[in-house]
Amino acid sequence: MRIGVAIDAACDVPQEFMERNRIAVMPITVRVDGEVFKDARDPVEIQRFIDRKLGSRGHSAETEPSTVEDVQNLFLDRMVKEYDCVICLTIMATRSPIHDNVIKASFAILKNYRPIREAAGITGPFLMRVVDTRSVFAGSGPAVAEAVRLIQTNQPPQQLRERVAHIANHSYGYMMPRDLHYLRARAKKKGDRSVSAFSAMLGSALDIKPILRAHRGETAPVGKVRGFEQGAQTLFDYAARRVQAGLLVPSLSLSYGGDLDEMRNLVGYHALTRACGDAGVELMESPMSITGMVNVGEGALTLGFASEDHVADFT
Repeated sequence: MRIGVAIDAACDVPQEFMERNRIAVMPITVRVDGEVFKDARDPVEIQRFIDRKLGSRGHSAETEPSTVEDVQNLFLDRMVKEYDCVICLTIMATRSPIHDNVIKASFAILKNYRPIREAAGITGPFLMRVVDTRSVFAGSGPAVAEAVRLIQTNQPPQQLRERVAHIANHSYGYMMPRDLHYLRARAKKKGDRSVSAFSAMLGSALDIKPILRAHRGETAPVGKVRGFEQGAQTLFDYAARRVQAGLLVPSLSLSYGGDLDEMRNLVGYHALTRACGDAGVELMESPMSITGMVNVGEGALTLGFASEDHVADFT
């Protein structure tokens, strides 16, 4: 059985990884300051967004994830002919309508695929499996990596979906923004009151940065640090300890809202890479999606891994 993978553009995974595994992307349209960007994880388009220096105005951007019709067209035009089953992974359904859009689109896709496959000389049914990664950005990476690994070991669709859903339920996505004022402005535009004016003002005045966690469909602060560089080291050190303790998927994801060399020069990065190398864990690094930068600001750092339940301690 030919099994493929499709992801929502806000799942942060490397371009080379996507190309090697022929992963399809369900794009997000971003409109900011009179310009339109198609966020399909294309490095050229991501760089164009960064070069246009729209970060300070990005909080007012409008984002439009793939509609039900967009998903139907992607699958009926291409995917039903290339694969016999496709695993679709999206960022947490509580933060984006894309998961619901894919579910709705699946009904029409499964109803209308047969004539298309028959015209292409393909016999047999077509299957779709939709998985909510229950995280965002780099936090979605472990579920995507596990889906690819299972496909390579010829796991049947039902077992594949169950395992990927299990990994999603045990995925931890951590994020540290650079600018709390930006984060609050974006949250306010979206009706999210999780970052108050007082906390944004206090955080900027004292250079206090929150460490936010996306886990099982919820996002919440789990720690705070003084200064972005210190915070990055704290996150990297914590991730290295989790790698040493053992992960459910031999993969750790990093994404950064800017030039990846800036991230690689942060204190703690090289110690994390050594820990991953010693443990046989693949380090998957990627630029943050345009959607991610619009929602949390340029220069933000996100990190994701899957592990058994544990209490994160950043004190």
